[in-house]
Amino acid sequence: MKRSLMLCMVLSALASTSAMANADLAKAKNCMACHAIATKLVGPAYKDVAAKYAGQKDAEDKLVAKVMKGGSGTWGAVPMPANPQVTDAEARTLVKWVLAQK
Repeated sequence: MKRSLMLCMVLSALASTSAMANADLAKAKNCMACHAIATKLVGPAYKDVAAKYAGQKDAEDKLVAKVMKGGSGTWGAVPMPANPQVTDAEARTLVKWVLAQK
């Protein structure tokens, strides 16, 4: 019993650290200048992005491309600029984190 409880605590801490690390990555790559988790700023809230793309099999690849190359029209008139400072691996990490927002 103690072992199971300890394992749950460790896994929970790792998940929390991972989620925090991805928020830190979003801040480091300037994503949070235009986006917030729950509130629309210049761009949509991450929870709204997650809701819009929920259940779409190609959502991750679509959003990684938008992060890297930019995009326009999906969320209104303000375009999302390309993000050359973000690597493909970082974009994929960020997109997985965004799609996990509730």
